[in-house]
Amino acid sequence: MSEHVFKLPDLGEGTVSAEIVAWHAKPGDVLKEDQPLVEMSTDKAVVEVPAPVSGRVLTIAGKPGDVIAVGAVLATFDTSVATAAAATVPTATRSTAVAGGASAAARATATAATPMQRGDGTPVRASPATRRRAQEAGVDLAAIAGTGPGGRITPEDLGALLRNPDGAMHTAATPPASVPAASAATADERPEEVPVIGIRRVIAQRMSEAARSIPHFAYVEEVDITALHAYREHLNRTAAAGATALSYLPFIVAALVRALERFPQCNAQYDGQRELLLRHRAVHVGIATQTAEGLKVPVVRNAQRLGIRALGHEITRMAAAARNRSARREELTGSTITVTSLGKLGGIASTPIINMPEVAIIGINRAAQRPMVVDGRIEVRWMMNLSSSFDHRFVDGADAAGLIQLIKEQLESPATSFAAAGAES
Repeated sequence: MSEHVFKLPDLGEGTVSAEIVAWHAKPGDVLKEDQPLVEMSTDKAVVEVPAPVSGRVLTIAGKPGDVIAVGAVLATFDTSVATAAAATVPTATRSTAVAGGASAAARATATAATPMQRGDGTPVRASPATRRRAQEAGVDLAAIAGTGPGGRITPEDLGALLRNPDGAMHTAATPPASVPAASAATADERPEEVPVIGIRRVIAQRMSEAARSIPHFAYVEEVDITALHAYREHLNRTAAAGATALSYLPFIVAALVRALERFPQCNAQYDGQRELLLRHRAVHVGIATQTAEGLKVPVVRNAQRLGIRALGHEITRMAAAARNRSARREELTGSTITVTSLGKLGGIASTPIINMPEVAIIGINRAAQRPMVVDGRIEVRWMMNLSSSFDHRFVDGADAAGLIQLIKEQLESPATSFAAAGAES
């Protein structure tokens, strides 16, 4: 036997450890080189780690939720095993990674429709959340052609199948008639145990730390975007074929960039260890993006150099990359100020939590038509609220209000405000 010891590599940016999210193999499985071995989560992203060599898995280190240090043994392989007829990874492997404390029989039932490889031997690529959703619906992921990078099955791919009544899908088996009704009711009443691991654990830790250590100051202002609404529709209507449709977001980012020229203390990061406030000249805007795995913040770098259309394209591209997990690690770090929006679900007001180590976050609420008093008359206007939070240690209330008011002024006069920002570029 020829044994190969695989240690957790440096996953980038000085990472010293990573958390196991899910194993794609177990001891005894035969893998080919570069076949998915394990998914690891850092505080920046979830990384799929492939097998470094071809061979039989002898040992694996840890279970989902365990933290492994860089340089520690992650798995061992017997490389003397022939891999010409590498076996399909058993489905029970995935059940062990996901089901947590459930019984072995229950785990096998929950994942029986989720093979880890297709019939031609290629791996089924999907996020843990997508796999879990497929397991709950009894769907065979191997039957879905993924549209993501490398054939990865995206949440949208699975959702399209679930919404298609004519689509071929397997449903989970119903309990046998012999099961007493009382037993079924008891099982239904049992709470679902969901391990807080991976990105969800990172989110929980970062949100707790931010809320605990930053004295948040909230400021809410309403903005009349009637003119912006018409201007945006005009730009979309006259855009070249294939151009990215503009939402309100690129206009808000452009207004923020210009406002930060007057209030640079809001485009900053606090280095607590050195007790230094780092004011940035470049504006790297984090775009808070909801994904199937939780909230991610892809970064639009040097937003001050981009026109409206370029901002719209970049925001759309980065959000899509965050959702389909194709975003590179460097595209998910380094923001100097964050913009967060719930779109049509944005409500009237919110109190966003600052994305440490930044000192400000701009929240966008829902755009809606409201009756407003204009020059003594009641008119129907398009209105939107901006709900923002600031680190009160470094941003005074007057400066926070000044920043938002300057953004408001630009959004309410778009034709003059954004011509210089390159609406056509």
